[in-house]
Amino acid sequence: MPRVLLALTGGQKLGIALTAAAFIAFALLSSFVLPRRDINFPGRRMWLFIVVSIVFFAGMMTAMITLAKESEEGEGHEAGTAMTESGRTETANTETGKTATTEAAPKGDASAGKQVFASAGCGGCHTLKAAGAEGNVGPNLDQLKPAYDAVVDQVTHGGGGMPAFGDQLSDEQIQNVAAYVVASTKS
Repeated sequence: MPRVLLALTGGQKLGIALTAAAFIAFALLSSFVLPRRDINFPGRRMWLFIVVSIVFFAGMMTAMITLAKESEEGEGHEAGTAMTESGRTETANTETGKTATTEAAPKGDASAGKQVFASAGCGGCHTLKAAGAEGNVGPNLDQLKPAYDAVVDQVTHGGGGMPAFGDQLSDEQIQNVAAYVVASTKS
């Protein structure tokens, strides 16, 4: 459950928190305050109490479904950008309708990246044979064979259920772990 919360944006967390606060306020009000004011609560207004309860329940469920929904774009974070099965980043040129495939050379130190992979807990979610990791929450990196830029972007910004590590790891650490993943998954 904590990983799911880490994957949510600030706006998503705020929306869910506000909806939950309204739901909790209604529950406390109808449990403690209103029965003290009217001993027969809800009495003849039972239908109104049921309708309001259903509305709050539906509102909370709707908030959870819409606000905690994963991005439909997958790992691509910018408009017109998507990660292919081979891990290369493709950018669509909307003016010409053509798609360019790019793959940057790794800038990090793969040997230092192995330590970052272990210390950041990457193996808890991802399978990577070179690291002895057999996680099954995130994609199998041996099969995905992601491109360097895609790994850097995914680790930095998160998405698709993965939390962002841009505020927990330095740029150098992110480059190192990306270089390690790319080096470890080459065919």
